[in-house]
Amino acid sequence: MDRNTSLTTRPSPAAARRVRSARQLRAEGVTAARAAARCLPGGPWQQLLPGVYLLHPGPPTDRERLCGALLYAGRTGRGRTGPGHGGVMVTGPAALALYGFTSVPPMTAPHRIDVLVPRTRRLRSTRFVRVVRTARPPGPAYRGGTPVAPVERALADTVATLTDAAAVRRLLVEAVRGGHCEPAAVVHELSAARLLGRAQVAGAVDGLLAEGRAVAEDRLYGMVRGHVLPEPLWNVDLRLPGGAPLGRVDAYWPEPAVALLLGARTPREAGATGRTADREHLERLGITVVRVTARGLREAADRQAEAVRTAMAAAEDREPAAYVVVLPG
Repeated sequence: MDRNTSLTTRPSPAAARRVRSARQLRAEGVTAARAAARCLPGGPWQQLLPGVYLLHPGPPTDRERLCGALLYAGRTGRGRTGPGHGGVMVTGPAALALYGFTSVPPMTAPHRIDVLVPRTRRLRSTRFVRVVRTARPPGPAYRGGTPVAPVERALADTVATLTDAAAVRRLLVEAVRGGHCEPAAVVHELSAARLLGRAQVAGAVDGLLAEGRAVAEDRLYGMVRGHVLPEPLWNVDLRLPGGAPLGRVDAYWPEPAVALLLGARTPREAGATGRTADREHLERLGITVVRVTARGLREAADRQAEAVRTAMAAAEDREPAAYVVVLPG
């Protein structure tokens, strides 16, 4: 294995064998004194982190540093991490690299590895490991057997350390464009971390929402055309004949009186794109409203299309809807 290989999602049993905790070594019959002797200058081992040993004298690979960070933070045992990970997981830039992000720095030796640990853990940041504490550890994802924080949490922990607005924007846009997560989840995590007030984050969030909206709309167009639904009127405002506004819908089929709303827009999105129609108000007028989500379009477009088709078919058995005026959005 090339010692300069960047982090990937491939499991690396060899790296795990070359990095051992003091507890693992004791279980294998290696005393603390013997381990210390092997780490003397010119010896075959080295101490990678407190209580963690690298069983060769050369520079550690990225994978070995990752294994070491998890062992230091409390991960014990051999092989694939199981339910006993103790709430410890990789977060920050290293986690994003494991997810396949391209807009994070390469994980070379000078770069840190962030580990997310329960707030009650008595653990300090050291060398290349930065300890990030949380009162509520999220459920980890697993990349190549490594416990990794959810994308939105890893993003928030990365953004918290950045001052470059362009770097923040690239990360957030890649998160949505690459299909890693939905904008609302990212905004929620940034808000929980109290990052939305930072100048470099506020502008990037606007770009994130715009990108998320564009991606979701592209998926919506693809759903309608890919599942051979009738072509609707796109992004229109509905009004009563007397001029009272009903709001904007993302798609409208006048003949069956079916309106489609894409997701639940945040206040920032609504302010940028116009007032979204109220579902209950439209339904009181006899207009069937189908709400789809960006995630649903990404993961189950066929079910979303079937919901629209069902709403159209049901229109034949209900009272005619009230007449509304349709205006371009």
